[in-house]
This record gives sequence, C-alpha cells and structure tokens, in this order.
Amino acid sequence: MTTASLADPSRSGPWLEDPVHRAFLMNDVRRQLTFFDGSLRADGGFDVLDWDGSALPRAGQELHTTTRLVHSYALGQAVGHPGAERIIDAGMAFLWTRHRDVQHGGYLWSVDETGIHDDVKLAYGHAFVLLAASSAKVAGHPDADRLFADVAEVLDRHYWDEAAGLFRDEFARDWQPFSTYRGMNANMHGVEAMLAAFEATGEALWLQRAGRILDFFTGRIAPAHGWRLPEHYTEDWQVDPDYAGNPMFRPAGSTPGHSFELGRLLIQHWDLSGRPQGDAPERARQLIEQALADAWLPEGGFAYTLRNDGTIDISDRYWWPVTEAIGAIATLQKLGATEEDESRYRRLWQFADATLIDHQRGGWYPELDASGRPVARQFHGKPDIYHALQAVLFPLAPGVSRQATQLPAV
Repeated sequence: MTTASLADPSRSGPWLEDPVHRAFLMNDVRRQLTFFDGSLRADGGFDVLDWDGSALPRAGQELHTTTRLVHSYALGQAVGHPGAERIIDAGMAFLWTRHRDVQHGGYLWSVDETGIHDDVKLAYGHAFVLLAASSAKVAGHPDADRLFADVAEVLDRHYWDEAAGLFRDEFARDWQPFSTYRGMNANMHGVEAMLAAFEATGEALWLQRAGRILDFFTGRIAPAHGWRLPEHYTEDWQVDPDYAGNPMFRPAGSTPGHSFELGRLLIQHWDLSGRPQGDAPERARQLIEQALADAWLPEGGFAYTLRNDGTIDISDRYWWPVTEAIGAIATLQKLGATEEDESRYRRLWQFADATLIDHQRGGWYPELDASGRPVARQFHGKPDIYHALQAVLFPLAPGVSRQATQLPAV
C-alpha cells in the first residue's frame, strides 16, 4: 500500500477533516481489532501474537497485557467492532480471578497456568487496572464497579503519597517495600487512568490528583530540565540522573515518547477542568515540540531515549513513540492547527504507513532495524494493540477528552 491511500491528494485542507484519510484510519482500526481478536484463548487467557497472528510460547500473562486489551476492546465496542465484548468479558474475569491477590490484596504482575509467575506489585500495573475498570464502566460491563472499587482502594491505601501528590512505585506481594525508587512512567499512566476514572464517574478527586501529578512534572520538572522529562527519582522526589534499570520499562535518561503522552494528557486534563485560564496548552506544546526536535531521526522515527543533556542515547526505533506523537499532534491540531502541525501530522502518518503498519495482516510492527525493516530484538511478535489503536482513534474523535463516547462507528 502506498502513502497515496493516506489522504485525497486533490484536497489541500487538514488531513483530520479529509474523508479519504478518515477512511484510512477506520480501515486500520478494523484491521487491528480483527488481528488481536486472535489473542483470546479457549481457557479465557490471552496469548501474545507473532507477526502472522499465531500464538507465541507462553511466559506468563502480564497485568498490562490483560488490562490494555480490556481498555482497547472497550474502545472497540464503542466503534462497533463485532465480538469486542468477548475480549472485555475474558479480560475482566482474568483480572478478578487470576491477577487479583485474594490473600494480600492488589494485583499480581504476571500469572501462568501453574499460578503466580511474578508477584511484584507495581503502581504501573495498578494504574492500568484502574484504566481497564474505567473503560469497562463506560462500556457498561456488569463487573466494572467491583473492579473499580477494589483497585481504587488499593491505589489509595498503598500507592498514593498525599504529601507529595504522586504515586509510589513498587512493593513486594505482602506490601513490604523493597526499594525507594520513584518514577515518572507510573505517574504518567496514573494520570491517564485517573482521567478515565473521572470521565467514568464524575468524581472530582480523580481530576484533582491527576492535576497534582501534572503540576509536578509539567510545572516544575520539565521547565527546569529543558522541557524534557527525567524518568527516575529518589524517595524524596529528587531527579536521579544515574539510575538505569530495565532497558524497556526503566531506561536511563529521558524517553521522548513519554513527553508526547504527558503533553496530550495535560490538554485532556485542562479540557475536563473546563479549560481554565492558564498556560496548560502552552506547556503541552513545549513538551511535545521539544521531544520532536530532540528525537526525530533523519531516516524517520524517534530515538528511544536521551541522555541527561538531551543528546540521543538509545537510537532504536519503536512503534509506540510514533503512535504517541500522532495522538499528541492531533490533539494540538484540535485546539487550532498550524501549518507546522499539519506537516508533522502528515510526516508521522507517512512514516507509519511505509514502515510500521502491517497492511496485509493487521497490527503494527513494534521495532525497525537501521534500514527500516521490521526486526525482533527487544520485542517478539506484535505485543500490544493499545498504542497503535489509540493513534488511529484519537484523530477520529472530534474532541480532546471523553473520546470513547464520541467515536464514529467503523
């Protein structure tokens, strides 16, 4: 498929309003959801899928896999995908009967057929449980309220640090602390989940707590660090410039893809708050434009991480920063597009169309080699629908918040 299918070449207006481009997005929504339908096993668990849609060898079902599928197929139900409720039902049951720790409370990171595979309890994972419960609630799932109430209590009891206005990161299964690590990533996804919780319930506490996290990272940290977002912090929330952990979830330095996400979430929070006077849209643009300037590579795509001085550290090209940049730029365009925004939006989609999207089988390839071909080094198969599905849905919704209730049928 060529990039000509991305939009009508005879039209000069914004792609967000172009019927051909919107049809392209809708078609990719259908392909993605149809491909990931194959994740569901007969026993109610989920497989990670190879590039061709076959199941990869099992190595424990991780909490973010289960929750993201629930969230994604709740969006799929909103656009009318046939059978979306099967994935939602299976994921909600798996969360309650397999991930939920009936002995100590909370949700286990990974479980397999024999029981617990990894019993660490992460704020990152629990944020996605709240996101899944909120999305299931909007979708009308009968078990959403009990999951929502349970995870809300766990987040409040164990993770939320009221004095700091931020989430703690990790505990052992019995809630004993085993590190003093604090991180941006779990808090960012906490914002995402709490905004979804506010949209689902109208409870102001969720919006208030999301605002406190956003104020810390976009009002204090980013301006002091060249509009970049250091990932890692000490127990008293000082930047830890020397920390380097898991190369995927906790790489050293900063991760430009997270600036795209947090910038979009800042605008969503501002919108849900009634668009008060202030500089939230300007802060969001600063974050997004700095990440674009720092990380876009001459051959296309984004470098994964930056050093503390803003130079490129890990230049590997993954799909998810591209998807998050699409969502961020589409959000900026809805507030009043500039010519540069339109140019960026088109460039991102042209790159994704040419290199990342599997037009034949559905889904996006997660990683590219130096020549732009799909490669399996950090990731195996197509491990995730969540990022790519939202990249095609965000532009289709007319607003910047409450998108699940505004999406067109595809």
